[in-house]
Formats: sequence, C-alpha cells, structure tokens
Amino acid sequence: MISEQSWADARVLWDYHQMHHELRPCSVAIGLGSHDLGVADTAADLYKRGMAPLIVFTGATSPTTRERMPRGEAVHYRERALELGVPENAVLVEPMARNTGENIQLSKRVLEEAGVPVVSVLLVSKPYEERRAYATARKLWPEVEIVSVSTPMSFLDYVGSIGDARLVLDMLVGALQRLLIYPQRGFTTLQEVPENVTAAYEGLCSAGFTSRLIS
Repeated sequence: MISEQSWADARVLWDYHQMHHELRPCSVAIGLGSHDLGVADTAADLYKRGMAPLIVFTGATSPTTRERMPRGEAVHYRERALELGVPENAVLVEPMARNTGENIQLSKRVLEEAGVPVVSVLLVSKPYEERRAYATARKLWPEVEIVSVSTPMSFLDYVGSIGDARLVLDMLVGALQRLLIYPQRGFTTLQEVPENVTAAYEGLCSAGFTSRLIS
C-alpha cells in the first residue's frame, strides 16, 4: 500500500519535474526514446499542429524496453508516428543513444549531417522527465532555445496509463536524484530545487521508493 503522505510527496515531485513551458513553433522536435509510446504520439500531434517541420526520434533499447521495442525505441517511435499520419520525409531516426545526454548529442549530429539549421528545439519527453531533459539539453546544446514539453495529463492519469503506481513513484524519485547529482558530474545545468521538493524526495526515499536511484 502507498500511504497518503507518499501520494502527496509524489505530486510535489510530479509538479516540479514539469517545466510548464509555453508551447511555440521550433526548428525541430526531438522525441526522447523510452518505454512510453505517448512521446511519439505527442511528437506526431505537435508536427500536425505546425509546431515543428521535422521530428527526430532518438533511442536504442534499455532493460525496460528491450522486449517491448526490440527494433529500438527510435524505430518504434517512427513507426508509430507514420501510423498517425506523419510523412516519412518529416522523420529522422537516431538509433544509438542509451541515455539522455546521448539523445541530445547524437540528435544534434544527425541534424548537422542532414544539413538542418537549428535555432530552437521542441524537446518531447515523458512528463516526469521534462526538467531533466531540459537541463541536459541546456548543458550540451546551449546555443539553441529549448522548449521542453510532454503529453498533457494529470498525475493520476499518468499513473493509470503506466499501470504500476509504485514504479511511477520510483521513477519520480530517480529523476529527482539525477537532477541533484548530475550537475556535479557535468551532465546537466544546475536546477534550483525548492525545500518542499527536497523534503518530498527525502520522504519518498525513506518510504522505500528507491529502485531507480543510482550510486
């Protein structure tokens, strides 16, 4: 059972992880690979709404996607976007990245090789990864404007879509830990973390939601 306090703490992290950027047209949309096909759905929707003329899907496989996406996250995302009506010539694939830093660096390389000028990026990720994706892109690609977005949905709707509440809370905690330690490792820009967010994080750690923490 998940306590009422843990649910409350999780909502604090959920709200913090989202950047609440104003949606606006960008040079390109980059969909970050993961277990969540909703990223591809959102990228396709943004393309069809004229928010970006081109999509890059990036990602290899991971332990959580190997069985579900055996051809690689980026390839499955592309297939999904084509099913949703995005034309083939509007999608590029970067199939090698295995972490968020590589997502950014290798997508940048794909765009350079394709001769695509980029001044702004619509960065599409899972809802709880918006802030870390933004902090990573700002560190590794500081010369472009970053608009970080995800599928608009409530916390409870997202938990329902995943079907495993404990896993979602573990992921919220893991994403926050990385925001805390990655700036020291040179992976992301420093993000201000309010005291109530730190307290919620520590509360969830104490409650045992630690499977996604790194040493």
